[in-house]
Amino acid sequence: MRKSDATQLKRQETDTFDTPTDLSRDAVAEISSGLRQLLADVFALYIKTKNFHWHMSGRHFRDYHLLLDEHAAQIFAMTDDIAERGRKIGGTTLHSIGDIAQHQRLKDNNAEVVSPKEMLAELCADNQQLTRSLRSTHEVCERNNDVATASLIETWIDETERRTWFLSEIIRDL
Repeated sequence: MRKSDATQLKRQETDTFDTPTDLSRDAVAEISSGLRQLLADVFALYIKTKNFHWHMSGRHFRDYHLLLDEHAAQIFAMTDDIAERGRKIGGTTLHSIGDIAQHQRLKDNNAEVVSPKEMLAELCADNQQLTRSLRSTHEVCERNNDVATASLIETWIDETERRTWFLSEIIRDL
């Protein structure tokens, strides 16, 4: 056995628990890995959305502030479902802020000042990227016949596309 094969096997053993499921061990490892990345991205998007909500300014402050709070609540609501779905099939999930940072694909924004237009455009792009990641994980679920996870992801895709739509309509006129 090659070293990379042994490493992969060890990783699969640590990424899964002995939870009753009809999914194969490889399927659980692949799906739960995708769910960990999604969860990290969702936490990153939640923090960014709240950051922009807190630091919004300008003549449309109230409308944008309330919209971003609504978006953040919707995004945060996804976190428990993602993590619990991973555990339900026998996988592991995130353990810490460092774990989130290690798995996230969406970029943080640590700038002191960001204009409202830049905020909304960045959130729009991040939601589009999240949609692509959701679709990719959905394909993994379909390939492994995990219809329950795929069904949840379909709802999250719809919600994420709606956020993207709202944001894109707003930035069109800014």
